[in-house]
Parts: sequence; C-alpha cells; structure tokens
Amino acid sequence: MVLTVLVVLPTAALFLRVLNETSEQRSNTDLAKQGVEYLGALGGLITSLAESQSSALQNVSAEPASLTAAVARVQGVDERLGEDLDTSQRWAGLKEKIGRLPGVTGTSEEIFQAHVEVSDLALALYATVRENSTLNRDPESDVWFLQQAVAVDMPETVTRVSRMGDLANMYAAAKRSQKPATFARFGYEVLAVQEAAAELTDNLQEAANDTDSATLSGNLVQNLDRFRRGVEAANRGANFAGGVPDVSAMVTAQSTLTTALAALSNAVLTEMNTLLEDRSDEQTYRTIEAWALLGVAVALILVATFWTRSRGRQTSAPAAANDSREVSVQGDNTGSGPAGGAYGGSPYDPVPNYGEMPRYGDSASRQERSGALR
Repeated sequence: MVLTVLVVLPTAALFLRVLNETSEQRSNTDLAKQGVEYLGALGGLITSLAESQSSALQNVSAEPASLTAAVARVQGVDERLGEDLDTSQRWAGLKEKIGRLPGVTGTSEEIFQAHVEVSDLALALYATVRENSTLNRDPESDVWFLQQAVAVDMPETVTRVSRMGDLANMYAAAKRSQKPATFARFGYEVLAVQEAAAELTDNLQEAANDTDSATLSGNLVQNLDRFRRGVEAANRGANFAGGVPDVSAMVTAQSTLTTALAALSNAVLTEMNTLLEDRSDEQTYRTIEAWALLGVAVALILVATFWTRSRGRQTSAPAAANDSREVSVQGDNTGSGPAGGAYGGSPYDPVPNYGEMPRYGDSASRQERSGALR
C-alpha cells in the first residue's frame, strides 16, 4: 500500500501540473481569439472615422452611414466580449465622443482637432484589446508579428494617411499666415505614414518568414503589393520635397490605400484566427492525452497492486501447509512407553487393550493368602 501511494502521488502531481498549464494556455488562446474578433470590428471603425473627418472638413455635419454601422458593430462585439477583455468602459467613452462629432462646429482646425482626439481614443482602444487579449504577449512569433501589424501598424497607417490628406486640403485653403504651421503638421504626417508603412511591411515579412502556415505568404503578397503601391502614390501626391502637395492625387491615393488596407486587414485577421484555431485543437488533444495517460497509469498501478497481493497469498499458503505437516509427523513419532505410548505419540492416544500384562509378585501374594485361609 505504501509503495502504491508513493507511485500515485508523483503521478497525480505531474498530471495536475500538465493539466493546469494546458488549461492556462487554452484560456489565453480563447482570449486571443476574442481579441481577433474585436480587432475585426475596430478595423471598420477606424476607416469610418477617417471618412467622417474628411466629410466634416467639407462642411458635411451628418454622420456618415458607414460610421453608424461601424459603431453598431463594435457595440455588439463589446456587449459579448467587453467583460472578458475589459474594454467596456473605454468603449463607452469613445462612443460618447463619436456621438458628439456631428455637433462640432468652428474653424477647420477645431473640427480637425476634435476628430484627431476621437481617432486617438480609437487607437488607444486597439492597444487595450491587444493587451487584455494577451495578443501582445503571444508566444508564437508569426501570431505576434501579425497582431503587431493589424493592431498597431494598420490603424496607425489609416489614421495617418487620413490626416495627411486632410491637412493637404487644409494647407491649400489656409491663409498665408497659417500655411507654415499647417505645412509643418502635414510634413509630420507624411513622415509618420512612411514610418508606419515600413513597420507594417517589416512585420508582415517577419510573420511570413516564421510561420508554419501554408497559406499565409500567398494571402499576404498580393494585398501587401497593393498597399505598397498606394503608399507610393500617396507620397508622390504629397510632394513634400516640392512644397506643394497635389490634393487630387492624394485623394485618389488615399482611396486606393484605404481599400488595400481593408483587404490586407481581412487577410491578416483570417490567418490569425486559423493559427489560433489550430493551437486550440492542439491544446484539446494535449488535454485528452493527459487524461488518457493518467488512466493508463492508474490501471497499471491497480494491476500491479492486485498481482502483488495475489503473489503474497500464494507464497503464504505453501508455508502454512509445511508447518502443519511438521507438527503431524512429530506427533506420530514422539516418545515411547506408557505415557508416550508404543502405539502413539500422544498420551491422549488410545492404547489397544490386548489383555493385561502380568505384574511381578502377583502369584506369590495369592499363594500366601491361600495358605492363610487354610
């Protein structure tokens, strides 16, 4: 029994450790999958905010239909996942700010700044999702690079391209005294777009190099090429070195770039979801394997215990039989004489009565008694 306990306890401890680690990894994977779903909803929101900003600067006060639909989609996702990802409070604040945008009035600078604040809050929500979903700590390099691209570089690129295009329009319409400051901000956004685009390209390239997915590279190549062409067109339209941006060229480039980013975002999110599903399946298999190994270990311990006890009983039975035979032999052959008996080894054994043995002196006594009588 002691040996059985000594074997069972380490086995159970090892099983519990494996089970706990697998359970924790599975929880992180489930959170990551929820994060991917939330990021998919935010992609439409960031694009719609860029559209809303451009419309507001063109004196269109009504909220674009695309923004209304994007807000409704994020609201639905947050109602399901907000508690797990701890995003509800931040989303509520962002949603309130978005609802106030149609009422913003004033100069172009004031309208632009109001939209910049809202888009910054949207980027902060991206950061909250990737942190609380553990995507920014993912152990697999391909998933990490993909989440960096889709949750940091892409929304940053969309936001910067939108600001770059709107500042080009603002620069063209600005008064002479306002042009230097507006052009400086425009130049900052041009550089920011180039930096975000370079980071996006590098992260996607690293993901393609480190992945085991057979479809990742193929799905990214075409969309990434379209994105690069859009960035190049935007840079040509910006004409930052020449000092005079081509607004019409930039508007066309911005539309192309936004479309390419949307397609690229969908491809990246699809690949991330596939990789996480494969990981979840592997963790399920590991859990089943751990339970199966525990069952085999318990069965082997029970068989070993039963076999040991059976062997113990078989060994003790012949020993008991040998002891009884030795006692019987000694009883049959012990001693001699009246006590021991010539016919038996025990004083309690019956002695056969074949007649009384004559005792010495009996005849003389009888003759003496006869003579006296005479």
